[in-house]
Amino acid sequence: MSNTYTKPRLTTEQVEKFSREGYLLPKEPVFSQSEFAALRAHFEEKIANLPSDVRPESMDVPHFMDTELFRWAMSDAVLDLVEPIIGSDIALFSTHFICKPKGDGKRVPWHEDSAYWKSMVAWSDDAKAPTEIVTVWLAVDPSTLVNGCMKVIPRTHAEGQKGFSDYVDVDTAKNVFHLEIDPVQRREELAVPCILEAGQCSLHDARLMHGSEPNTSDIRRCGYTMRFMGTNVKLNPEVETYHHIYLARGKDKAGNNYADPTKTYPDKARYREVNRKRMH
Repeated sequence: MSNTYTKPRLTTEQVEKFSREGYLLPKEPVFSQSEFAALRAHFEEKIANLPSDVRPESMDVPHFMDTELFRWAMSDAVLDLVEPIIGSDIALFSTHFICKPKGDGKRVPWHEDSAYWKSMVAWSDDAKAPTEIVTVWLAVDPSTLVNGCMKVIPRTHAEGQKGFSDYVDVDTAKNVFHLEIDPVQRREELAVPCILEAGQCSLHDARLMHGSEPNTSDIRRCGYTMRFMGTNVKLNPEVETYHHIYLARGKDKAGNNYADPTKTYPDKARYREVNRKRMH
């Protein structure tokens, strides 16, 4: 969890592509082979201990109760991917294991992350402002068209809106969450699949439209999402009853309160579970 900047892992051209398209697929592995193997082993232990009545898609904010996850989520390997996009003052906003089991992995409806977080942070009124929250989607398993990889609709983050489309209800028996962008406001024919080998990642802007198909294959599909914001973004104090952010690098610029990555927060985890508070 070093706060010392080492080197940017994205070229100028990659940063420009991310800004233009709203997503990026870096080719190199995020972690060394040994560090990725350690993360995967840690996840396998977590999934083995998951209660039988809990879906593996719903492992939201696991770092609230598992401080070992900061080894990866606030590592230089990850922060050096994020810094070229949002700057050197970085807060960890959230993490989430989204694991689609083989055979019956649920569909992820078309959505913008920002729509689920619009009451949580102070979004900029400037449509040309820098990205405020960026997600690193790390492939724990290979992610392909066969097992329901994420798909994105390029440039939907930059169409003069903040990423708050209109949403309609969908069936939670088949979908990870209960809302989806109204079909009239999305163009699925433009969608691009984010095909990743295990250990690779995609990056996407919080305002980008994305989703994925169910996993009916015989291959599991798991990703670990690590979401970051610049510390110039203000977390709404009202959400601190159920959510924490962490200073990952640099210094605070908005007067935020930050949690301690060496501590667990069972009260927050319990509140979220009882009140069904999820990042999506």
